[in-house]
Order: sequence, then C-alpha cells, then structure tokens
Amino acid sequence: METAFARTVWHGLEALHAVTYFAPESREANREVGLRGFWMGYFAARAAPLGAVAAGVVEAAFFNFHPAMVRRAIPSAWEFAAPEAVLHARQKAAAAALRRIAPAVGETAVELLPLLGRTIAAADGAGRSLFAANRGLPTPDDHVSALWQAATALREHRGDGHVALLTAEGLNGCEAHVLFAACRDAPVEILRDNRGWSTQDWQAATSGLTARGLLKNGHPTSEGRALHTHVEVRTDSLAAVPYLALTQSEADRLLGSLSVLADQVFTSGTIPFPNPMGLPSR
Repeated sequence: METAFARTVWHGLEALHAVTYFAPESREANREVGLRGFWMGYFAARAAPLGAVAAGVVEAAFFNFHPAMVRRAIPSAWEFAAPEAVLHARQKAAAAALRRIAPAVGETAVELLPLLGRTIAAADGAGRSLFAANRGLPTPDDHVSALWQAATALREHRGDGHVALLTAEGLNGCEAHVLFAACRDAPVEILRDNRGWSTQDWQAATSGLTARGLLKNGHPTSEGRALHTHVEVRTDSLAAVPYLALTQSEADRLLGSLSVLADQVFTSGTIPFPNPMGLPSR
C-alpha cells in the first residue's frame, strides 16, 4: 500500500478522532465524569486505555508534551474518575458529536467497520503501547462509537510509529516541534504553548538543532529538511502496512467514505485550523 494512501487515510481518521478534543459534547463529558479542566480531560481520556497509569507512562507514550504538563493531570485524574468511566464517556460523547456533524454516519460506520477491523487485526502492536491498548478495548455495541474507536486505534498506531522514528533520530519532544515548525512554517505559539514548553525550552531546542546542523538562524538547513522528510515518509510507510490486508477496491471504498466524513467534520468548524496536531484542513 502506497505511503500517499496512508497519509490520506490518516487525514480522514484524524478528523474523526479529533472530535474528542474539540467537540462540546466531549468537553462536557469529561467534566460530567469528574475531570477538572481541559487538560486533565485530555490526558486522562487519551491515556485511559492504558489503565490508571503513573505520570511516567503517559510522558513516554505522549512524548511531545513537557513532563510537568503531564504531571499536573496524572495521576491525580484517577482520583476523580476511574479509567473505565472515562472510556465510556469518551466513546459516547465522540459518537454524539459525529452524529450531530454527519447525520448519516451510522450507515457509513456499518460499511467501514469490517474494513477497519481487518486492518486493525493485521497491525503489529509491538512497541506501540497506545495502539495496543486501544485495540485491546471491547468493541462498543454502538456502530458509531465503534467507528470512532477504530479510527482512534489506527491513529495511535501511526502516532506510536512516528514517536519511535523521532526518538531513533535523537530528537526530544520539544526539538521535534521546533523542527516541524521550521519546516512547515507552522505557528510556534500553537505548538509550544499547547504542549507546555517555555520560550527557554524552545530556544534550547533551537540551539541544539542548530548545533547538529539542522537549523541555521531559525530556518531549516538542507539536512534539517531531509531529516523532517525522512521521518514523515517513513511514518507513512510504517502506517501503510496494516492496510495491505485490504484489496485495492476495499482500500478505495475506505478512502472515499472517510473523505466524505472528514469533509463534514472540517466544514462543521469543530476542529480549529491551525491546530497543535498539525492536521491540515485539506
């Protein structure tokens, strides 16, 4: 399966998954289950498939957040809500948001779930903690909740592979953001502030990348651009492997249906652009 296919599928899956961060239904669900504030809701909900883990586990899995930002939410979040309650609220709220945004999503879910299920079953969970934890959850009875959960498992599969590649290249969480911002001309404040890094952290990361010859005067060198491209292409290549379980016709159906749903999410205004996930609108 081509890497371009994996990148386009990610674009659709990420749109479905991201309602859990931005949709009012999801924010309200985290509040109702007992979590305090947006970021406690974020860390607890995304980490809940792992169980009531310590902060160090979340720091490692989430990678690009400042550790202090994680520790402000974890493990204290588990004193307010058990992971099982958070998971139930998360799935239910995401499904409600998708039904509001795309009223026919239930029919699309029935079509896509067998394809996504085979893809997820074919994926290798080795070294992919967030993917494996999400794949191990019981499949929700509700088709739309199950579609959202499948999208979440596959986006975490891609993310786990991306983190492995970044760390293999000797990049820490802040450096990964600095290089991305420089190569993509992305807003520094959105990446830096939403991941808990200070201006001093950002400058230190910039200095480190400059010393490695990846940046010069804050701009990427040819080596920096090459490294960024290598990581992105290799991420897509690793993410593409599970889709080999599908025929070309099935892959085309998957891509077509996901694109329709993603367009509905984008046009709804639920996801802000630009955003700290680096998700483009098109």
